Amino acid sequence: MPPAGRPRRARPGWLGWAAALCLGAVLFTAAGLGRRDAPAGDRTVGEVTRVGVRQGETIPGYARQARAELAALPPGAAYALVSFDAYLAPGRLPAVLAEVEAARVLARVPLPGRQTEVVRLAAYRLPRDVVAGMSALADRKDREAADQRARAAGAADAELRRVYDTGAEVAAREAEAYRAGCACVYAAVVRAEPDLLRAVAARPGVRAVDPAPEVRRLDRAVFTPPLPEQRGVARPPADTALVPTGPAMGDSSEAAPAVISSSPPSLGRAGLPKPAATSRNTARAGVVTRNVARMPPGDVRAQVWSE
Repeated sequence: MPPAGRPRRARPGWLGWAAALCLGAVLFTAAGLGRRDAPAGDRTVGEVTRVGVRQGETIPGYARQARAELAALPPGAAYALVSFDAYLAPGRLPAVLAEVEAARVLARVPLPGRQTEVVRLAAYRLPRDVVAGMSALADRKDREAADQRARAAGAADAELRRVYDTGAEVAAREAEAYRAGCACVYAAVVRAEPDLLRAVAARPGVRAVDPAPEVRRLDRAVFTPPLPEQRGVARPPADTALVPTGPAMGDSSEAAPAVISSSPPSLGRAGLPKPAATSRNTARAGVVTRNVARMPPGDVRAQVWSE
């Protein structure tokens, strides 16, 4: 103890204030770190908007509904799916899609009795982008045909060899058609103001203009227009070359236009092609379906993109 009567040394007043300020700064920094917001994510990730006709729907009914939606479309540029009533060559696209901003076209080689691959081609500069895309497709189809022929030569099973031979034939015919700049385009994805979209809908050769103002990102949208040869009910096109040799099977639940690549399907345990997946087992979470009356939940259509 200090001697009696000796005054106790007082702590300087500024030292207490300094300690208080330091403690406050530490607490403020910690609180700020705790309140810092995480970087905002892309809210569209995992969501897919589907635009087009569904399996089993009447195509005239789909066209009527598209006309009604187009008539009621509010002002503002919007994406739309333009379906043609025939397959068009690249050179015809500039006139049909004049005054609107084209983004992509959908195409397939219309071989009678064959399911051919549906492809999406860039179409910002018409017809140059589509012609270039078809040329690249022809080269890829040549490679596919060679691969199918090699697989057929090494297949021991007769049924599997028939699948590969058919794939090679289809791929070779697709390559020939695309290299010639075929009349293969049957739909386009465009963006424009409502008045311009209505003008496109009134042009000869245009079957329907289906507006999709809810589409914000094309990479999160799937477009499924009706095929030109389908006039009544939308159904998967038949492929007479791949009719099973065993017992007859029921109708596929895959939505139209069901698409197969010329590449053969994956093989099952017995070395034979596995059955194609249907809409029941290809449903995915996070799908935003536009026009629920038009598009069934889980409706996933095979679309093979090429850009």
